[in-house]
Amino acid sequence: MEASSTHSWPSDGRRRVVISRILPEIDDSRFPVKRALGETLRVQAHVFSDGHDRIEVRLQYHHQADPEWRELPMRELGNDEWQAEIQLEKLGFYDCQVIAWNDHFVTWLEGFHKKAGAGEEIEVELRIGADLLDAAAQRAPKPDAERLREWAALLRNPSLPLGERGLAARNPALADLARRFPDRSLASVSPFARRILVDPPRALFSSWYELFPRSWASEPGRHGTFTDCLRLLPEIAALGFDVLYLPPIHPIGSHFRKGKNNSVVAGPDDVGSPWAIGAKEGGHKAIHPALGGWEEFHRLQARAKEFGLEIALDIALQCSPDHPYVREHPGWFRWRPDGTVQYAENPPKKYQDIIPFDFECIEWRSLWEELRSIFLFWIDRGVRIFRVDNPHTKPMAFWEWLIADLKAAHPEIVLLSEAFTRPKILYHLAKCGFSQGYTYFTWRTTPAELREYLTELTSPPVREFFRPNFWPNTPDILPAYLQEGDRSTFLQRLVLAATLSSSYGIYGPAFELCVREALVPGKEEYLDSEKYQLRHWDWHAPGHIKAEIARINHIRKTHRALQETNNLRFCDIDNPQLLAYAKASPDRGDVILVVVNMDAHPQSGWVHFPAEEFGIDSRKPFQVNDLLTDTSYTWHDGSNYVRLDPAVWPAHLFWVTQYAPD
Repeated sequence: MEASSTHSWPSDGRRRVVISRILPEIDDSRFPVKRALGETLRVQAHVFSDGHDRIEVRLQYHHQADPEWRELPMRELGNDEWQAEIQLEKLGFYDCQVIAWNDHFVTWLEGFHKKAGAGEEIEVELRIGADLLDAAAQRAPKPDAERLREWAALLRNPSLPLGERGLAARNPALADLARRFPDRSLASVSPFARRILVDPPRALFSSWYELFPRSWASEPGRHGTFTDCLRLLPEIAALGFDVLYLPPIHPIGSHFRKGKNNSVVAGPDDVGSPWAIGAKEGGHKAIHPALGGWEEFHRLQARAKEFGLEIALDIALQCSPDHPYVREHPGWFRWRPDGTVQYAENPPKKYQDIIPFDFECIEWRSLWEELRSIFLFWIDRGVRIFRVDNPHTKPMAFWEWLIADLKAAHPEIVLLSEAFTRPKILYHLAKCGFSQGYTYFTWRTTPAELREYLTELTSPPVREFFRPNFWPNTPDILPAYLQEGDRSTFLQRLVLAATLSSSYGIYGPAFELCVREALVPGKEEYLDSEKYQLRHWDWHAPGHIKAEIARINHIRKTHRALQETNNLRFCDIDNPQLLAYAKASPDRGDVILVVVNMDAHPQSGWVHFPAEEFGIDSRKPFQVNDLLTDTSYTWHDGSNYVRLDPAVWPAHLFWVTQYAPD
């Protein structure tokens, strides 16, 4: 007696087509690939079969709201590689998969052409073809089925000359009809459907402006309100921003409130940190009464939209000791043996005014549901953009669950991850669904560092799931180079942030006023930080760079090439203090070349612009127009000279437009 196989049988061993290595994919298809509305997803797959039979390969896809699959033919690239593109026309989740089968009719037809051309006997071949046409007729609707049977009868008809029947078999109309009804009974399907998350266009291209409403009273010493912020909207819109980001706007706790400059002892007039959320007036679903009420908040939202601005809110999933959650749900927090609740720490930093949730608590399900309700609460009140504070201090499983749930019902939302953390955690948060993420751009200060980092961000697989949002400063971070620099240093970082990445932001007005006074020299904290006190800003103080910011944002909005990140292409330049890179729109109709001097002194060099790569005839001279200074130069293929004096402008922002006169 023969021993039985120790391996399980395949579902149907007659399926011969192999489908493998479908790209793009994230972690064996566990996480979705990301695109923005209107973008195209290019899918590639390795597909082959044994022997010499021809195969047919299709890409199937459907949106989560559409039960029916749609199909596209995949074209062969050679070496058993196939490709197709999906135009993404709806927000939310798509699924796609590859299906392929041995196409017996096409295999027969190609063989028939070869045999007939070689003068071989074709009588039997015609009968085989007729049988295949009869089989196709069984799969076709009545009108087409009748036509297929007529063709089959024609191929079999012994009263017709063999040559005439052979010509009929080679009729293109016959092939076109038969190929519409292939035998897919033994088709292979890729084992896992790939998921695509389609975000709003603002997830791909956005310019963020952060401010503290409480610092914008019209007179010093008074707590600012939403109404006070109304007068700022024309100014912020004129600067060219489209997202106005507000730190937490909730009631602030009084127990362990921080004083000025992060003092552990607060005075009676100290306003505390907005991130110490919760007081007797409420928690995450309440507004700080000093900012105004719901009517004032909605008025700010509506007025902002009139200026092309959308309000983004900070969601910080943490509490002050006075938050109603602490009293109503003590099981959501970690309690110490002395009866106190554990406050937040990031040694040596201590946040006595903030207590974190205990995500290992027994009541974790109710905690998750309540935290989800915070997002839904603000979505119901018209907020569609959220900056999420420190998501890396919450479980990854929570974010994966939460974002999938929110995106299924509200695909129009944008979530920015504020995670200055280890690379693998930062990237995993993006895989969990965050639309954008903070980056290490703030600490990449040399051309070599930026080339290496941006190459990582714009290469597979990172480019498929992570969208960077570059911030040269934040309320928490005043980088050393800004402290030690001057006005030109701020301009340099502005150009880099706004042109390397399609999304960037600034914390204002500290950035446009070139504020660089640190709490302690070399330490990345602002002196008299708005995190802990009211400020009164003179937005028109001498030395500001408002006009330059407005100019660059205008350039970003009018040049399609700057509205993507992954189209970045670095250019060779012979001076290590200079960084050169180019971007082009998908149709190469808009080409931008940027050269940045990252030194404090004048620098010059020869930059090589690969004209042919951008659709420019390198045999002819062409023109580059500096959009920052309104000057034009004639360039040639190969190396071209540049010189940048930071005292004038630390960068060239060239629009490569046309051929110069011969």
